[in-house]
Amino acid sequence: MTTVLITGGSGRLGRSVVAGFAAAGHTVISLDRDSLPADPALAGVTQESVDLLDAEAVNKVMARHLPDAVIHLAAIAVPFSAPEDVILKTNTMLAYNVFQAATSNGVRRVVTASSPTVLGYGNPSGWLPDSFPLDEKTTPKPWNAYALSKLVAEQVMRMFAAASGEATRYAAFRPCYVISPEEWEGAPTQQGHTLAERLADPALSAPALFNYVDARDVADFLAVLLEKMDSIENAQVFFVGAADALAIEPLDKLMPDFLPGSEALAAGLTGTSPAFSIAKAQEILGWTPQRSWRTELTDTNTAGLRSAAAL
Repeated sequence: MTTVLITGGSGRLGRSVVAGFAAAGHTVISLDRDSLPADPALAGVTQESVDLLDAEAVNKVMARHLPDAVIHLAAIAVPFSAPEDVILKTNTMLAYNVFQAATSNGVRRVVTASSPTVLGYGNPSGWLPDSFPLDEKTTPKPWNAYALSKLVAEQVMRMFAAASGEATRYAAFRPCYVISPEEWEGAPTQQGHTLAERLADPALSAPALFNYVDARDVADFLAVLLEKMDSIENAQVFFVGAADALAIEPLDKLMPDFLPGSEALAAGLTGTSPAFSIAKAQEILGWTPQRSWRTELTDTNTAGLRSAAAL
């Protein structure tokens, strides 16, 4: 059993990560301004309300708990949901303060959440990658403050790794569009529509290049990552996504309709292939997602979608 401190534990992703580590028998501390919901899966979790922009307060809570591992999820999580300068300053300083406090207090394993948006898709001025599927070698081209703040968080990780040597192990992960468990049952997604609507209208998923991941699969990934951090190269970055695309039709058919000029690039995205590769996490960590919209979606209005997906 280990002690795991998770920032942003009350968020859409955080709740599943907290629940996953608690279920595995770890001592879990959730740092968030909001309280955890009343849920038996979260019983026994210690909650701390801390302003992560207050470096001294972060250091104090880290020193009080001295966790074996820190998972940093807290952030302004939606692009353009605040002024651009606020998003950049806030997310950058959150990452720095958490890394600084964890490192100075001797935490052995520190992980930060990044984002696939660092690659720059959705740029209104146009964007095309060198190739599909997208992976950790794809050149980042952030075009908004949120994406830039996540890329900076990765650089903050690398800075601490360079300064600390092997004393502390660091990693970053880029979770695809997170689906929380209740959203499979019809609860609204982050954009306000349901998953059934997102599948029925490809235009809703196209801005994210049809990527997604179940929050519980992310929790499973993080458990495997923490277990293996001592045996892999320090300061690694991983994409974490589902093994298929959030789309009924193959992406080689859909992508050119929404990403002009991608016909040749997307030609290999046949069948259920996603635009984002998780091969690195599979090969280095041995992690593979267990959930798909084809198996998890329980919305009563999805019978037609299931039939179409089976064709």
